[in-house]
Amino acid sequence: MPQDRIPSSTVVRYSTGALGTGGFSTLPGLVLLYFMTDTLGIAALWAGLVIGVVRVWDVVADPVIGALSDDDDARTGSRRRWMLVGGIALPVLFVLMFAVPADLPPIASVLWVGIAYLGAATAFSVFQVPYMALPAAISHDYDERTRLLTARVIVLTIAILAFGGGGPALRGIVDDAHVGYLLMGIVCAILLAIGCLVAVPSAPRHAPYAAQRRSIASIYRETWDVLAHGPSLRALVVPFFLQALATGLMLAGGQYVATYILRDEDAITFLFVALIAPAIVAAPGWQWLSARTSKRFAFQLSSIVFIVGGVLLVPALLVPDGWVYAPVALAGLGYAGMQSLPMAMLPDAMAHDRKRTGIDRSGVIGGVWTAMETTGFALGGLVLSLVLAATGYVASRGGAEQPEGVLVGIAVAFSVLPALVVLVSLAPLRGYRLTRAVVDADVAPQQETQA
Repeated sequence: MPQDRIPSSTVVRYSTGALGTGGFSTLPGLVLLYFMTDTLGIAALWAGLVIGVVRVWDVVADPVIGALSDDDDARTGSRRRWMLVGGIALPVLFVLMFAVPADLPPIASVLWVGIAYLGAATAFSVFQVPYMALPAAISHDYDERTRLLTARVIVLTIAILAFGGGGPALRGIVDDAHVGYLLMGIVCAILLAIGCLVAVPSAPRHAPYAAQRRSIASIYRETWDVLAHGPSLRALVVPFFLQALATGLMLAGGQYVATYILRDEDAITFLFVALIAPAIVAAPGWQWLSARTSKRFAFQLSSIVFIVGGVLLVPALLVPDGWVYAPVALAGLGYAGMQSLPMAMLPDAMAHDRKRTGIDRSGVIGGVWTAMETTGFALGGLVLSLVLAATGYVASRGGAEQPEGVLVGIAVAFSVLPALVVLVSLAPLRGYRLTRAVVDADVAPQQETQA
């Protein structure tokens, strides 16, 4: 039994936050591009640019949000205040993303979605960045962090299944697409609020201390220092970014696969069940394997499983039938490890940085992590929009018959491209060096100081 055992109530409250983070990370990536091209009639390239611009903002804003949350944690003794503000604002702005009036012309619709998405993404970061910094403070134990993050990933996986499968199903309840998307937005916003607000009390409290005031320039210098002088963190962040891009590409492509290759818009629900249901079962297995080998090895193996699933999707998509769900399920087994293991490795990197510098920069690191995750997801949608534009995709209100080249582009973007990106991500991961022995050596001085 570890000395730093996390109470079950804390595990439950913290992991419930994944209902909010998983929902927002999943549903816009799945349906927002499709909503703009096939309901609002926005050209694929313009729709992709809207998503890309918002995520560029994330890269700029998230490290600053992280640094400010570090400062607020020092002054108030907790990160709860930022999480609360983000958890309240996110659901409201999420609804606005899908509340576009039906009679707006495409250019006005682009502006509406872009502004609402920018606000929602900012609110998400205000919650997500301090939320990602919590595990390093909740426990110092190597295995307890894995236990905490595995519970979070199980909830995250359920959230992805609920939002990714249930969101499109809600949309299809009514015949009017605009009303369907609005209904989907309202119901999902309620779930986002529950997830975020339940997680707020999981943020631990400590005695406040004097925080050094930092300029915006100093925050970016600190962000650079975090990556430049943290080789293991860098070796973790880069693969996670690339894998978020691959996942974002599959998420964005799923609805197009359902509509234009499987010829059933509602098949997206079954694609999601095939991807996520195996992941729910597999997450504890990846935790078990990482405890007996290492987190890096298990992360590498899960990535390879995902790659194999992506490659096997190619013949399944060329002759689409029920067999398409089998390689998707195999990719889902790998996806579970690709989510849980890097998240379990991140608190170890935060603790290592704290030992190296003597200061807590978990918020800054969480800001970098969130920026890379959300940007990767968005770039997946942007890459898909470029593929659609290059192959001659026809945007319309209500859908249109697509050229054969578009169908090939959708199939490749859903299978081969994600597998290749994940394969490339394995190269930088070799530089990750935070083994159990290194992490235990980092923790010992902190425990002596607390004693």
